[in-house]
Amino acid sequence: MSANSQTVAILLAAGGGTRFAGTEHKLTALIAGRAVCSWSLQHLLEAEFQNVVVVTGAVDLSTSLNIADLENSETIQIVQNSLWQSGLASSLQCGIKVARDLGAQAVVVGLADQPAIPATAWQQVAASNSPIAVATYNAIRGNPVRLHAELWQLLPETGDDGARMLFKSHRDLIEEIACRGSAQDVDTISDLDTLRKIFGGN
Repeated sequence: MSANSQTVAILLAAGGGTRFAGTEHKLTALIAGRAVCSWSLQHLLEAEFQNVVVVTGAVDLSTSLNIADLENSETIQIVQNSLWQSGLASSLQCGIKVARDLGAQAVVVGLADQPAIPATAWQQVAASNSPIAVATYNAIRGNPVRLHAELWQLLPETGDDGARMLFKSHRDLIEEIACRGSAQDVDTISDLDTLRKIFGGN
């Protein structure tokens, strides 16, 4: 299943991960022998979007994501957010800028610290015709989130609120999409242990 060519997928991988007390950054921590961010990107790429943006920032992900190889891809753009310390919103804006330049009609946004979100979730959310579509897992909202271009101008430029503010101000535009998988993120060592159990390994 090929995702809509008018839709750009954005993977946010720029945060500092300050709550994670491990010896490395949470995105480079290993699950079943691979970095957290690597699993997240793999599942996104399996969804077969024609355009993918990966926004980096706080930590060098060159090795974890094999960025040297990704930069040779016609599908993937790696964008460095120099303002990552201002919060998630600035990273989302970096991705939105690329989507605008590509003439996209929508973006589908996910987080690199959620490695158990499968390709099917990305595809299902991308296929929605609603201005806002959000994946749900066991009836709980998670990621990814689809945002039509008409709403991009309403997104914040700083702080850690990305699309969540639109959930409050535009409730009538939201479609919830029930998905398989898990939106468990990696904020703590305990979260990492939970995900390792989901993946069935260390």
